[in-house]
Amino acid sequence: MVGMILSNKFSLPVLLAIASIGNTLGSVTNWFLGGGIERFKGRKWFPASEKALERASIWYRRYGKWSLLLSWMPLFGDALTVVAGVLREPLLTFTILVFIAKISRYVVLTFATLKLMS
Repeated sequence: MVGMILSNKFSLPVLLAIASIGNTLGSVTNWFLGGGIERFKGRKWFPASEKALERASIWYRRYGKWSLLLSWMPLFGDALTVVAGVLREPLLTFTILVFIAKISRYVVLTFATLKLMS
């Protein structure tokens, strides 16, 4: 994304929208995986380690759905989205909170990149 911003060839709102929507859809995939976690846990391609899942479960039980605002974080965020699926967070609530987290990350990244360019 930083490279695309630096190239000045792309619309910033379009970049923000595509990155945020795409990343949110990836998290929705994790939510669905969470519903069937027992079949997939421990596989190499699974997006979260058992340690990350345990840590995310503790956070999720403590802070509930609001912990999804941390879903932008590398590795830990993926585990949170899987745990939300395991604990059956309603999909609409999940999607809204995750989208807020993802777009916030990309807005900060965009402004930081633009600040460094100037």
